[in-house]
Amino acid sequence: MKKRLGASVAAAALALLGFTAPSSIAATTDDSTCGNTGVICVGVVTDIGHVTDKSFNQAAWEGAQAGAKAVGGIANYIESNAATDTEYANNMELFAAKHYSVIVTVGYLEANATITEAAKYPDIKFIGVDQFLDTTKTTPNLAGLNWHEDQAGFIAGYLSGYLTKTGKTGEVVGMNIPPVYRYAVGFANGVAYAGKEQKKKFPATKIIYHPAGDNAFSDPAFGASNSAQLLSQGYDVIFAAGGGTGNGGLARIAKSKGKYCIGVDVDQWNTVPEAQACLVTSAEKLIAPGVADLIGKFKAGTFAGGNVFGKVGIAPYHAFASKIPAAVQAKVTAITKKVLSGSLSTGVK
Repeated sequence: MKKRLGASVAAAALALLGFTAPSSIAATTDDSTCGNTGVICVGVVTDIGHVTDKSFNQAAWEGAQAGAKAVGGIANYIESNAATDTEYANNMELFAAKHYSVIVTVGYLEANATITEAAKYPDIKFIGVDQFLDTTKTTPNLAGLNWHEDQAGFIAGYLSGYLTKTGKTGEVVGMNIPPVYRYAVGFANGVAYAGKEQKKKFPATKIIYHPAGDNAFSDPAFGASNSAQLLSQGYDVIFAAGGGTGNGGLARIAKSKGKYCIGVDVDQWNTVPEAQACLVTSAEKLIAPGVADLIGKFKAGTFAGGNVFGKVGIAPYHAFASKIPAAVQAKVTAITKKVLSGSLSTGVK
């Protein structure tokens, strides 16, 4: 389901010259009948990442495919080449011109363009993934699909606070945007909470954000080099989060014996197998089910504009289930219930 190699090479060559190649619909399924009565077409516009990023964009694309299949429709995608409102809007326009029923835009950075395009095309339903909407300006055909990332981060951090032997936990994450910030600070607060329970004063969790830029979520070299730096400084549990950037960190940590790593967004045990040597769990937000559910609501006629919150949690421990003490697992289960119910605050506003 990748774009043709020629298109990718051309885009890279133009980028070197200071130009951005125009995006195009990756028509994995024939969309010539979109707009016909009874035909449901779902289009996904990725952020500055790819549908094969093994994380955020991929999960949204898989949700769109599952949702389209469930309602007897089709799904296609466009991968954005630059992080600009113009790029995002132009990509949405490509789907609108072909009369797609639902357009899914992936990422916080697409919020402004999504709001503008949703107002321009009131007959098309828009799903803005990771886009918290101003509730005083609700657009009936635009739903913002969000998650409490701080809760997933806190739970993963709490577990990490019981796993660390050095007391030093770190994070190598994508650009500092609200969803990433909530993950990162939630994780740090979870570690601190576990330390307090154990009457241990851990050093503050070190958070390394990727600088802003078009490669903020597709820079495995940044993830790997900064994870290596943390490892050399004695950090033994590292949260690597942020698409390809985080994946680079996970792969590097896996090469260091006796270290733990935490994945993000999806169960990365399945998507980044090279990290299994260190991957104890992933802080998850259930992206694919959230997208699929909203597509189902479109078909049922119950789609409503405004903010929608999906479910979060942590992934199974897989091979680490036998290595994590039962008492610690019980503590994590108990804290998860408190965090998800809201009875225990993550400390993130």
